[in-house]
Amino acid sequence: MSNTPLSGYTILDFTQFYQGPYATFMAAKAGADVIKIEPPGGESLRLMAPPGKETSMPVAMLNANKRGITLNLKTDKGKDILRRLVLKADALVENYAPGVMDRLGVGFSVLHAINPRMVYASATGFGLSGPDRNNLAMDFTVQAASGVMSTTGYADGPPLRTGAPYVDILGGAHLYGALMTGLLEQARTGVGRLVEVAMVEAVYPCLATVLDQYHRAGRKIPARTGNAFANHNRAPYNVYEAADGHVAIILVTEAQWKNLLRAMGREDLNDDPRFATNTARVENYEATEAVVTAWTRANTRAAIFAATGREKVPCAPVRDIEEVMNDPHMHGRGTLEWLDHYDYDYPVVLPNSALRFHGAEKVPTTLSPHVGEHNQAIYGTWLGMSASDLESLKAEGVI
Repeated sequence: MSNTPLSGYTILDFTQFYQGPYATFMAAKAGADVIKIEPPGGESLRLMAPPGKETSMPVAMLNANKRGITLNLKTDKGKDILRRLVLKADALVENYAPGVMDRLGVGFSVLHAINPRMVYASATGFGLSGPDRNNLAMDFTVQAASGVMSTTGYADGPPLRTGAPYVDILGGAHLYGALMTGLLEQARTGVGRLVEVAMVEAVYPCLATVLDQYHRAGRKIPARTGNAFANHNRAPYNVYEAADGHVAIILVTEAQWKNLLRAMGREDLNDDPRFATNTARVENYEATEAVVTAWTRANTRAAIFAATGREKVPCAPVRDIEEVMNDPHMHGRGTLEWLDHYDYDYPVVLPNSALRFHGAEKVPTTLSPHVGEHNQAIYGTWLGMSASDLESLKAEGVI
């Protein structure tokens, strides 16, 4: 057994799309034996794969280091096989709509009776209870329903989603936390429980800044402000045009304004009352923006970043995805790595887990499994089924 944190744990993974697979990916990268269980045709996210292939990039990214089997839970034999798997598992994770596993006859109460030790982790959009439990939930719709979409965009335009499905990933991180908390209790008491995460609840704390501005304004809903701070109550705080793209600059202390003036070579403005405090800069917002924009437009992202870095001003270039994929910092830390993938004709960049366990062995990246790749290993070796058993199950559409 390795010295990885979750070595020796077996997790049955009934997750799909982004949220659930991200949680179980982190578990696999922490050393758990994660068995991804898909319908015989594979999970829905595989439909995004290139023509003639079975692996979309999200599948490749979020299902690395897992073993993959197929199982049809709509069949009696499939349910019986799941019960046998559950006897050997420490946890089961699923992100089906509320009630799906119960209707199939393999919900928490049934599986808990079979293996009281097993932690059952459920992820949904709106939770297992409440009047909205059956609302259809995807990252896009939860961004809308949670209120975060209403804060994104410009005052004279419509609400906008974020370009990345961060609600799914945030929900997955919370799901991992719930799963680990359940396993911690299991280790202490010997008993597992049902733990759940609702995406809409996981994202609500992201509204903290906007809610603060709402109350500061006398319970008035802040207008969308694009890349600027809510209600434009902080300046400078924006994405600014550079000679070769854009940079993000944010100031949180008065000292940083003085630092920015030095970086810009505009120390002549040190005693200008229009910019003396954040309150003054907000009152003279357009003038403040003009000072910063004049400087950024005349310089490259690299020059701006170097100057602000010297003066300890929070700033970053706005990078495109190819720049990030090739980032020497993240490659140097092992966060990103180039790998040859069986479904791509060129090396691709795959991420490692963002969780670091110092002193533990590194879990080498293995590619996401083919559909049913480990049926023989799990059903044959682990459950002791014969080759003829597996052939029959395949012929009957159970695996």
